[in-house]
Amino acid sequence: MADCSVKKVTSQYSPKGEMGQKYLAPGIHVSIRLWEALPVAPPTPQARRDYEVVGYVIEGRAKLEIEGQTVLLEAGDSWIVPKGSSHCYEILDPFTAVEATVPPSQVHGTDEDR
Repeated sequence: MADCSVKKVTSQYSPKGEMGQKYLAPGIHVSIRLWEALPVAPPTPQARRDYEVVGYVIEGRAKLEIEGQTVLLEAGDSWIVPKGSSHCYEILDPFTAVEATVPPSQVHGTDEDR
């Protein structure tokens, strides 16, 4: 039998993570999260995650450094961070973006800093 459940998540009531992210609709295999109006900030520490990230910039600018490459992210841009890649972000202008993670980032503590 197919899973026919429907979930609705209202952003204003979404749980927040330690890094400032809002967890939106979680699925079994994928979830989305929102980074909303992040302030200008220096580069985050390098991290490796046990999930793949696909993101889309709604507003602002950030630099993504991934495995020695630097990418400027601006409104309308999308990006991918492969599972296990060493990466960090630097927020250049107040930044809002949405990301999908596979598997869901908040499961089993995989969204914690490493």
